[in-house]
Amino acid sequence: MSLSRREFFRFGLQNAAKMAGDAVVGKLGLEGDIIRPPFALAEAAFLDACTKCDACIEACAYDIIFKLPDDMGGKRAGTPVLDLAVAGCHLCADWPCVTVCEPAALKLPEADADEAPPAPKLADAVIITESCLPYAGPECGACRDACRVPGALNWEQGIKPVIDNDVCTGCALCRDACITDPKSIDIRAVAIPFSE
Repeated sequence: MSLSRREFFRFGLQNAAKMAGDAVVGKLGLEGDIIRPPFALAEAAFLDACTKCDACIEACAYDIIFKLPDDMGGKRAGTPVLDLAVAGCHLCADWPCVTVCEPAALKLPEADADEAPPAPKLADAVIITESCLPYAGPECGACRDACRVPGALNWEQGIKPVIDNDVCTGCALCRDACITDPKSIDIRAVAIPFSE
């Protein structure tokens, strides 16, 4: 197959843009797409609503929300994302990052006044069994008490951690608690619905 000069350069530019985007995502320590703060609207609605005001970033007591860099390009540049490769989301009971969002790009679901909303799905957590200590023989359990979501982190034979991603929010608190270097729990972005 032969390409015209124009097709060659267009193909090269498309690949260069993809490589640049992959490099940004790689710097964030994520595989796949980005991870939005809790209760983010579907991506198209989020991008339309978010004013890049930094209120959610300032409201996070754990400093895990940050702006996407300007070289991300398009409407995503400067919008907030979670950096779960560095620290976990504490799933704060009062959701300060959400309640300060005046344009409602982050929005709590409708719930009974006396009921807290269920924690949202942020990402998937995956045990890397090749480096997780209990899978190699020695006991560990450093992550045992880190999980705040009942049924998300279970223990096979009472020793080996197993994550149920149907229940797990992907908050990365178990990854935070992991003592191996590199960490034996990987946090992976889930597909963000572009529209509802």
